[in-house]
Amino acid sequence: MSETGKLPGERERPAWMQAAVFVGGFVALLWIIEIIDVASGSRLEQNGIEPRSADGLWGILFAPVLHDDWQHLIANTVPLIVLGFLVLLSGIARGLAATGIVWVIGGVGTWLTAGTYSNTIGASILIFGFITYLLVRGFFTRQLGQLAIGVVVFVLYGSALWGVLPSDPNISWQGHLFGAVGGVVAARLLSADARADRARARALDRPTR
Repeated sequence: MSETGKLPGERERPAWMQAAVFVGGFVALLWIIEIIDVASGSRLEQNGIEPRSADGLWGILFAPVLHDDWQHLIANTVPLIVLGFLVLLSGIARGLAATGIVWVIGGVGTWLTAGTYSNTIGASILIFGFITYLLVRGFFTRQLGQLAIGVVVFVLYGSALWGVLPSDPNISWQGHLFGAVGGVVAARLLSADARADRARARALDRPTR
């Protein structure tokens, strides 16, 4: 056993494989939770975000992993896999940090602004956060690869951003909106190292007198 904890000759999994394992495991968890919810007579889904109530604060933690029915979960599964994979592809720690920021800002914003007596659930909070995170991250980091991913995401999912506006009364536009806000905040905060590197490079290139 080496000092890194790996067996001799053992290689670290490539980034794409780690990302696939993490997002696949998370989506599998959502399906297991929905099976339990159905078996319990839909009791679990009552633990969503209940605005401006003390008990509803727990929903900030649980809402993104709960769904109203199978159709709701199925609709969220593919975008969650695609976008979650892209978020985690640049690094598991950074991707998980982005997810946490989106989770908290999306949940708190929904708790503060959603309609009274509503119960907001669903991974769409994360999906909208992932969309905006991937869209704007390249502008903050100025990295060509991330800018290219942003373009692809815009083509595939840019139209979904209309969901941040009020439309269907049965759909939480507040969760979409604040999830999207969380994605922009995450991109800004997690690009601090790249922006600092650019500032140092500019300082080194500045001519002296």
